[in-house]
Amino acid sequence: MTNRVVATVGVAAAVVVIGLYSSLFTVNEAQQALVVRFGEPVREVRDAGLHFKVPFVDNVTYFDKRVLDYDATSVELILGDQKRLVVDAFARYRINSPTRFRQAAGDEESFRSRLGPILSSNLRGVLGEAGLMQVLSAERGTLMQRIRDQTNRSMQGFGVELVDLRIKRADLPEQNSQAIFQRMQTERQREANELRAQGAEVAQRIRSRADRERRVLIADAMRQADVFRGEGDAEATRISGEAYGQDPGFYQFYRSMQAYRTALGDGNTNLVISPDSDFFRYFREYDPPQSQAAAAPPTAPAGQAAPAADEADRRLGALAPEPQAQQP
Repeated sequence: MTNRVVATVGVAAAVVVIGLYSSLFTVNEAQQALVVRFGEPVREVRDAGLHFKVPFVDNVTYFDKRVLDYDATSVELILGDQKRLVVDAFARYRINSPTRFRQAAGDEESFRSRLGPILSSNLRGVLGEAGLMQVLSAERGTLMQRIRDQTNRSMQGFGVELVDLRIKRADLPEQNSQAIFQRMQTERQREANELRAQGAEVAQRIRSRADRERRVLIADAMRQADVFRGEGDAEATRISGEAYGQDPGFYQFYRSMQAYRTALGDGNTNLVISPDSDFFRYFREYDPPQSQAAAAPPTAPAGQAAPAADEADRRLGALAPEPQAQQP
């Protein structure tokens, strides 16, 4: 009898312990719980700690209470100015009502699969009315707020609040990017060619100005040289005139010597001229002009030097070759 009582008490104690253990559940700070009885939600538990439920009847489903991340897939859309843009966005959301979340989505994986189309639709709807410059400027924050508000209205039945929405990356499609890059390269090449042409024009203008200045300087220098040369020749002529004016006979003799040197200097000159020509008068016996005959003495005394003309004839015979005169 005693053994039966002990066994009964032990079984009862075990049942009580098991029932007590089954009626307790814990919720940590990052979670919230939903108590479900026979498939129907009974109550929501958001406070962390130890909680009770009906053992063997109630089940507990846990949901994350923190802000969760969702990385949306890239979406290619057409903007309001008919520009194509590839948008890569991400969102942050929080589960506010575990009951509605479980009834509408069931679990987070199912919810994420339904969040993607909703978010993509709102992105197309809002950005389809905006231009490219609005998306790339400071107005993008306003556009993101509009998309977030529309998405929250679409997700009211899920018990989820969209906390934040951002565009992580916005690019042009690959074919558009290549076309734009090509157009940019062509534009830069055109600008480079224009700058080169402008530089060549400036260089040509500088070279032309320098060449003109060089020509002007050279012409001015030559003009001054001609002036100086003319003044020098005039001065030389004046001095020569004064010097030769003192002795006209010597001047005639000097000019004849220069003529002989010019005409007979190479030694290969043939002259068809009469020997009695005035050109050869200094080759013949000296006959002083009438202007000098009166001034010169009629004869030189014996034993004195020969006249100046005879001395000139002697020197001329030593310097100049004998001309080959031919009779006409």
